[in-house]
Amino acid sequence: MKAPGFWWADRPGLAAALLAPAGWVVGTVAARRMRRPAGVRLDIPVICIGNPTVGGAGKTPVAIAVARALQAAGARPVFLTRGYGGKATAPRAVAGDPAGEVGDEPLLLAEVSPTVVSPDRVAGGRLAATLGDVVVMDDGYQNPGLAKTWSAMVVDAAVGIGNGAVTPAGPMRAPLPAHAGADAWLVVVGDDTRRAPLPPVPGPVHEVRLRAASAEPLAGRPVVAFAGIGRPSKFFASVEGLGADMRERHAFADHHPYAEADAARLLARAQAAGAQPVTTAKDMVRLRSGGPTARRLAEAALVVTVEAELPDEVVAAVTGLVRPSS
Repeated sequence: MKAPGFWWADRPGLAAALLAPAGWVVGTVAARRMRRPAGVRLDIPVICIGNPTVGGAGKTPVAIAVARALQAAGARPVFLTRGYGGKATAPRAVAGDPAGEVGDEPLLLAEVSPTVVSPDRVAGGRLAATLGDVVVMDDGYQNPGLAKTWSAMVVDAAVGIGNGAVTPAGPMRAPLPAHAGADAWLVVVGDDTRRAPLPPVPGPVHEVRLRAASAEPLAGRPVVAFAGIGRPSKFFASVEGLGADMRERHAFADHHPYAEADAARLLARAQAAGAQPVTTAKDMVRLRSGGPTARRLAEAALVVTVEAELPDEVVAAVTGLVRPSS
């Protein structure tokens, strides 16, 4: 589902107040779970890239940047992720699977480094430990089952932690103080010019810059942009930041499974506008796993990618886990 707009207000309003009792229950349960002692500890380091809010903060680009930094340091990172939207019930290494089986984000991760999907973080971690020498978790901070060696909370600079309330009253997965165990808070800055105030957080804060790119120049080119991610507006801002002439924008819910009717409509809108369809890498992997019309849209569309640039302090922290300091 799409996150309701009132989640991203500067402070709780009427809707948040009405949902506050439910948020209190969710937050209490989550905070209690997060206070449990760390569970299974693997024989290799576990790096967790999480976020305090529900979806759309930029975890996956950050996790990919962390893995690339580790690779540059000579390590063999393995991604561990739940595989949201997939059907996997037991740990499995991603290898030529469609998005419907393992989820969309694991396919992006697997292009960079070996990737394990598992709803059970402990079982998945044990499998991952046989495939490399450091685990990079994409999400899972709020799950204490697997002990983390180093963890980061990723926050979108444009919206911060929204109204600060716990879901369903707001976007928070648990109350802010429950995240005090994180080693770093990474504020992701993209092409969206908005900046939300960030309250004092329990840990050091670093800025991460997102850089957008396209295989073909988009400056002055008419486009019809579509995205099914946590915050489609971030993607649209990136497309405009590349100079594209935005004719239409179509926002879908995160992990949206494109039906044939969706694909046909988007193709028709692009043709009517005389424009190039553009989308995200995450949407592209779902289209390629879809029906004939979805695959035709995938062939016609251009992908705008984003890469995260980590600050030196974060690179040093994660590579120091696999390389002794001199």
